[in-house]
Amino acid sequence: MNPFDTHTIFNQASQFGNTNLFAVDPALREAVVREGAPWAVDGLLALGATLGRAEVLDLARLANVNKPVLHNFDRNGRRIDEVEFHPSWQQLMALMIGAGVHASPWESGKGGAQVARAAQYLLFGQVENGAQCPVTMTYASVPALRQAGAIGAKWLPKILSRHYDPRSLPIEQKTGALIGMGMTEKQGGTDVRANTTRATAIEAGQAQARFGEEGVDAWRIVGHKWFFSAPQSDAHLILAQTDAEGSAGLSCFFVPRYLPDGSRNAIRVQRLKDKLGNRSNASSEVEFCDAVGWLVGKVGRGIPTILEMGGHTRLDCVLGSAAIMRAALTHALHHARERAAFGRALAEQPLMQNVLADLALESEAATVFALRLARCFDQGADPAQALLGRILTPAGKYWLCKRGPAFGAEAMEVMGGNGYVEDGPLARLYREAPVNSIWEGSGNVMCLDLLRAFGKTPAARAALAGELALAGAANPAFNAFSERLLAELEGPQGDEYGARRLAERIVIAVQAALLLRHAPAFVSAAFIASRVAAGVGGAFGRLPAGVDCAAILARALPPGA
Repeated sequence: MNPFDTHTIFNQASQFGNTNLFAVDPALREAVVREGAPWAVDGLLALGATLGRAEVLDLARLANVNKPVLHNFDRNGRRIDEVEFHPSWQQLMALMIGAGVHASPWESGKGGAQVARAAQYLLFGQVENGAQCPVTMTYASVPALRQAGAIGAKWLPKILSRHYDPRSLPIEQKTGALIGMGMTEKQGGTDVRANTTRATAIEAGQAQARFGEEGVDAWRIVGHKWFFSAPQSDAHLILAQTDAEGSAGLSCFFVPRYLPDGSRNAIRVQRLKDKLGNRSNASSEVEFCDAVGWLVGKVGRGIPTILEMGGHTRLDCVLGSAAIMRAALTHALHHARERAAFGRALAEQPLMQNVLADLALESEAATVFALRLARCFDQGADPAQALLGRILTPAGKYWLCKRGPAFGAEAMEVMGGNGYVEDGPLARLYREAPVNSIWEGSGNVMCLDLLRAFGKTPAARAALAGELALAGAANPAFNAFSERLLAELEGPQGDEYGARRLAERIVIAVQAALLLRHAPAFVSAAFIASRVAAGVGGAFGRLPAGVDCAAILARALPPGA
């Protein structure tokens, strides 16, 4: 033994990895088949094997340590506003685009395409979350651009391409394209009607060759955006005020990085945001210095146009939160099985089992809810499914995203100091969790939107009642909970003060119904005892006596995984 060795290293858990992320997740596998995408299982198994490799999981660490860098000027002083990314980011983006996470539901034509894509997104979210931002925005842009005539005809083939092309070039020279969004401004934030960015129409014959697209209205845009997501994207959808006669109000514009004549559009990236989490992704502040944009939708109807994107981006917030929970759970449970204290493995100690099993219940409930919501998007032509999706999207975005940070903190505590340091993934996952609550509408905005959905569409209550009724009447606690909830929804929904509680109960009721129908009894019984009969509150690790923690943990992550 070396005389300078002070100790031997032992009782340290190995790193979680070289595991098929799809194969070790029975709740996700079952949900994919149940919600309409059994044809996707083989592809998801292959993807899960790729993403679970240790070297792929490590790409997330590298992408977050080596944050994007903004270069406003080239070495000769020309304005370029380029963002430089680490190769690990480029590899992650290439994996996602190659898998079609940005495009597959719009091109497959198969039933269950949104469910299959949701499962892909949930798997990628267990690896790295920053790279999901431009992928989500590109995915969400497609429905709006399909209605955008000449713009869609030109851009959609590049948007739907499976080639990730990070080069800064005019769209004609690229093999693939990404789309970003720019909504909020300094003075308004969520209140986009307070935006001051203005758009002025360019006369049709004035500069068609440089600014115009055949059959598309070109506008000059002056203003700013306080959060301009993924400035390296090939184009952005933004909101700006218009004052055309009889058509004042916010309008939606498609703003490309390069104009048809090959010149750079006048979009000035002022700085990148220094964020709590999501560090691998570039979020920016920009100014439009007489930039050119093309009108999407009708003048003065920008908010309805953007809201079509909002439903899909909010679905991804739900999926992203479920993914972070799943990742935090697997790392924590793997650690607890390999780490001993006071003579036995952490995972064998009753109080730790209570904590881990409680986390496992939360994760499985989030997964089944997210995949059920994705089926609503698949079956949007069915009025009942569309209504159910209309209420579950804001409710789910509120509750699942709210649960994420507390979940991450508890999983971090399982690993103790090893979880708190940046050497491992838990600190990064914890920092990632809050963004899903904030982006695309904060918790209060989601709860107000939920009230709006019930207020405008009385049939929404019937859609929810129909979903809950599928669980049957065998569980008294669930029956009483759902009856009280539906009774409260019979009258007008205008109680802003209690809107958060309403959203919480809707999600818990749907999760309980899904688990009663599809999960093992030891899962559904524990969930109902701890969330329905007793009510949610306090920290994780409050499961009542009689819960089969060992069975829950064996289901959550098979031993040896």
